[in-house]
Amino acid sequence: MNLLGKDIRFLNGLCWEPSVFGDSDSLGPHGVSATTVGVSVLAQDLLNFEITSKVPEGLTNHVVSSSKAQTRWYRKLVVAWKESNPPPKTPEEASRLVLQTLKKHQKADVEGLLAFYGLPLPHTLVETAGEVPVALPQGVKFEFHTLPVDARAVTDGDGITVYVRTSDPRELCLVPQEVQIAAVERSEAHARRDFTRADALHESIIEAGYRVINVQNEEVLARKYQIRLRGIDAPEGEMPYGKEAKDELAKIVEGKCLRVLVYGEDRYNRSVVDIYCNGIFVQELMLKKGMAWHYTAYDKRAELAKWEKNARAKRVGLWASPNPEEPWEWRKNKREGNGLLSLSALPRSTNSRICHISQLSGIYNVSQLSSTNSRICHISQLRGIYNVSQLSSTNSRIYNVSQLSSTN
Repeated sequence: MNLLGKDIRFLNGLCWEPSVFGDSDSLGPHGVSATTVGVSVLAQDLLNFEITSKVPEGLTNHVVSSSKAQTRWYRKLVVAWKESNPPPKTPEEASRLVLQTLKKHQKADVEGLLAFYGLPLPHTLVETAGEVPVALPQGVKFEFHTLPVDARAVTDGDGITVYVRTSDPRELCLVPQEVQIAAVERSEAHARRDFTRADALHESIIEAGYRVINVQNEEVLARKYQIRLRGIDAPEGEMPYGKEAKDELAKIVEGKCLRVLVYGEDRYNRSVVDIYCNGIFVQELMLKKGMAWHYTAYDKRAELAKWEKNARAKRVGLWASPNPEEPWEWRKNKREGNGLLSLSALPRSTNSRICHISQLSGIYNVSQLSSTNSRICHISQLRGIYNVSQLSSTNSRIYNVSQLSSTN
């Protein structure tokens, strides 16, 4: 019983924070959902059952079997919960434990029990190959659990700004004294309705890398971390599929508390991390959905290479394009000041024309023009690499391509 109690305190204290957004669309009868504290409530009910042998009130309204049968379920679940190592920390993990433990019972009972706690139903569970590490993997410097993520904090397909409670044991001793003082003074100024003073103090807190965040009507002092997903490289915002990659990552993490394993920092002072969201390895999802490359220059994990290879074979996401440009090459050309001219995404209209391109340097792709009578009328004095192959439209023409310094 002591072990179970510790597990509950761990869940309440570290793994699950109330959602910032207060989403009640999928609330179960306990007033919880898969994005709030359903796991903790199930753990508490199992503890209560172990003490009293009573199942929760109201469960009968959601299942078809008798109270005697429900007692047998909870007896099995108490044993399974204690034997799990570690105990479930996410709604998906708790749902899988229930499904495995009660797999021989009626489907209506099992799904009713899951719905009672706001846990994911079987058909909504995402199957992934990656496992959540029990012990910290080699190379991890530390880990933390975030407050619920705001979708607006997703900077691109491999970057997020997250916040961590300063009450976290690791963070508690790292808060600068001036930030602690400013937070107290801000609270006092806010209480006496001196909002100008409170805002000024909050600005000083933000400048120091912290922020006061409202979490379901509770003000929380939190530390800011800019994190970069380790081992993947998503298209930049200005590149094809840049927006799609950003939106996909936002969809995965929005409103969720993330488990973050920190391996170090990059040259932009971002934490380089592996991220787990509801027990799912986020990099795996991004690669499988075709929203990122495996960043082989910095990561040699075979499973990441396999997930990218499978997405390429299925031509999903950015792999639907015949020859997508790698983001590291795109950034290199941008840094070196070379013009990167892609004419492959021209409006697919009749008689579209590019009339005069001259004295340019860089990489030029004028392939796959798909409109009727597209014309490139005058390209002269170019320096660099040129691809003018595979013009697929009727009567496409290239006029006066002269003085090219590269072989094509």
